Amino acid sequence: MTARASPKPKTDRGERTRQKILSAAAAEIGKRGFSVTSISDITAAAGVGQGTFYIYFQSKEEVLREMVLQMGRDLRQHLSAAIAGTRSRLDAEREGLRAFIEFVRGNPGLYRIVEESQFVDETIYRRHYMDFAATYRAALEAAEARGEIRKGSAEVRAWALMGMAVLLGQRYGIWDVATPLDDVIGPAVDLIGRGIQP
Repeated sequence: MTARASPKPKTDRGERTRQKILSAAAAEIGKRGFSVTSISDITAAAGVGQGTFYIYFQSKEEVLREMVLQMGRDLRQHLSAAIAGTRSRLDAEREGLRAFIEFVRGNPGLYRIVEESQFVDETIYRRHYMDFAATYRAALEAAEARGEIRKGSAEVRAWALMGMAVLLGQRYGIWDVATPLDDVIGPAVDLIGRGIQP
């Protein structure tokens, strides 16, 4: 069960300090891992005292939960901006996948933080993916209603497409950043658009 979050700061200065702690935690946990990273590592990276940490967060676990939620929001905004103005669902898939892998390349600690969250608080890990799936499902349902894609289970399709993106993000966003994205996006979008039938 997820613990109750600390109250949000009442001042701009307080919010800036809170965000500084979150950014430092993302960098440290993304680089070293959750179990190895201590609160003192986070506060040292943020340039604040440990007492300041406890003004904004009750625990390292709370920081992780907030990071996962914030990264999910940031990523969804990034993807929404990337697909704005596309003319078809297939174009949206192409631009969304490209933007996703670019986001991963620019935020390499993302996978470590999200994946480790399942062992700290499985509800937040599930929520991260459920929130994405809900947004994706709605977009696919809208595309089906416009006649851009054939009828089918938007729920299953959303999860299948997310699974593809997650593993392509790991392979070409973390393990291999040298491969040009066009070499990845082209075959992936061909698979989305045409399947594997001869």
